[in-house]
Amino acid sequence: MNGTAHAVIGSATGYIVANTYQTSPSATLLFVGLGAVSGLMPDLDIDGKLRGKITLSHKMVRLAAMIIGLLMIFYSVLEKMAAERWMGVGIGLLIVLVASLIKQKHMLTITGIAVLVGGLSLGELWIILLGIYFIIASMTSHRSYTHSILGVIFFGVIAFHLESSLGIEGVFYTSLAGYISHLIADLKILPFNKRGIKLFLPLTSKEL
Repeated sequence: MNGTAHAVIGSATGYIVANTYQTSPSATLLFVGLGAVSGLMPDLDIDGKLRGKITLSHKMVRLAAMIIGLLMIFYSVLEKMAAERWMGVGIGLLIVLVASLIKQKHMLTITGIAVLVGGLSLGELWIILLGIYFIIASMTSHRSYTHSILGVIFFGVIAFHLESSLGIEGVFYTSLAGYISHLIADLKILPFNKRGIKLFLPLTSKEL
């Protein structure tokens, strides 16, 4: 199933939860949007709609990193003493080298690290866990751990702490329902799916 369909189904789950809690119009919009995002989250393991929205272009990041590396080299040559100069030049060259290797597939990992650091600085557990989720999703194959019960549990923990942080009842169920709706829509028992999901990883890799 494509990303648009997952987003629509996720939005519908958010709307159902909002009606259940009889939320205000603004909270209903929040639930619908949160359901859509949650419905796309499992597909962060591929270059899909949500992944493209939350990550910068690798060309932009690569250019910025190269500029930083070159500035560090020039600064070290002009301002530092001999020992510090060579260390600064070495670090600058390393930054330029690493930057040249950055590709779009690395951007979710970089985004995850940035989100993790941001969560640590803000002291928000749900942001920290979200950063870890991004990193894990960037390193797993499609329809594997993000599409498993482990993925549901991990995202459920994120949703629980998000609700605690926002103080809005129903955020947890909206997020969890949106996520689970994605997994249900990807099941092989549905006639339009050629592949299924490995729901019980790592116990078994059988597709359902």
